[in-house]
Amino acid sequence: MDLLDFEAQGLYFEEADVAGVKELIEAAAGSYATGGAELPLLQAYFKAPESLNVLVALNRFYYYQHRLEDALHATVKALAVIRPLVDFPEDWRDLQPGHLSTVPAVLLTQVRLYLFTLKAIGFLNMRLNNLDVSQAIFEKLVELDSRDRIGAQGLLELVLKRKTDNELIGASSC
Repeated sequence: MDLLDFEAQGLYFEEADVAGVKELIEAAAGSYATGGAELPLLQAYFKAPESLNVLVALNRFYYYQHRLEDALHATVKALAVIRPLVDFPEDWRDLQPGHLSTVPAVLLTQVRLYLFTLKAIGFLNMRLNNLDVSQAIFEKLVELDSRDRIGAQGLLELVLKRKTDNELIGASSC
């Protein structure tokens, strides 16, 4: 399956949200510079905890605030919201290439969103120095995406280099 050979359908940001959520996200965007963005984002989350618009906004807010653990929590929640849309296994480790090949073409946008969200989880774990977790995620993505359309191969190489560097540093300090 070529993950770039599809027509985008059902983009998450085109989905309607609970009344008031869009306005809260806009209020957060407008008050980011003054430090008042988190409250409207959390209010939006409490109104619509399954909204990908809200979860992506929370991820971005926390990431740019360098609150990586909070960004990771929002991203893991987003993966949990996307997973049932594509009927993937609960644990991403159980995902196999066959799962991707049997997804109807109308769900390829959601499949890509799932894979990119999983990549984001791997990236955040890498930034948090959870290198074994990020390595496992990137290895899974490389296994699922032989053409590297998601771009996990380079991140896997980076994680492996960081692990090697960490081992060398550890060995030299003994």
